[in-house]
Amino acid sequence: MKFLSTSRTLLLTLSLALVAITLWMVFLWVPTETNQGAVQRSLYVHVPVAWVSMLSIVAVALFSILYLATERSRWDRLAVAAAETGVVFAALMLLTGVIWARPVWGVWWTGEAKLTTALILFFVYVAYLMFRAYFPPGVQRERIAAVIALVGAIDAPIIYWAANLWAEAHPPAVIGPVRDPDAALAADIGYTLMVSAVAFTLLFVYILMERYRIRRSEDELTMLNRKIGDLPRAAG
Repeated sequence: MKFLSTSRTLLLTLSLALVAITLWMVFLWVPTETNQGAVQRSLYVHVPVAWVSMLSIVAVALFSILYLATERSRWDRLAVAAAETGVVFAALMLLTGVIWARPVWGVWWTGEAKLTTALILFFVYVAYLMFRAYFPPGVQRERIAAVIALVGAIDAPIIYWAANLWAEAHPPAVIGPVRDPDAALAADIGYTLMVSAVAFTLLFVYILMERYRIRRSEDELTMLNRKIGDLPRAAG
């Protein structure tokens, strides 16, 4: 337990340090983009939180697969923790996206594939968490929730490839296997994006660990309350 506590502290310290370095790079180090101006700095938050939101749904799906294979509650708790964390990053993805879009495109929102699939991801998170909140507890709830997560994870690669498959206002991917070789990032932009992506990924892992720990405590407290509630009937 002491080792886990120390690990969480170190992870939090490292992630916050990288976030601070990211802020310095975004506002003081990387130059202002010529065409879009200062609003382009949204890139250094928008892309990393979008990456984490897609990573989160994949994590929910993987934990769900492990739960279906083993029926161990820890995997189900990790799946819920990843979904609760992921929905926050998905909301940040949409928020930073519309803030960036308004001065560049002249509108807050368009119905293009990239944006629509990103919105679908947010709704997948919401549907998953609402189902967990309102469906009666039990194995059936966990299994159905796992299926929702598996279906929802299909949206992650669609989001990534959407701008390349349907050429619209959103720029194509400049990072990853389908990046446009003619749209290479400048070194300072690439370094800033890399540091920001690592910072937000580590922050996601830390929040996931903390939420899992809280979720486990909540489940243990629920089980204890049930046992206490059964005591009078057992005595009788």
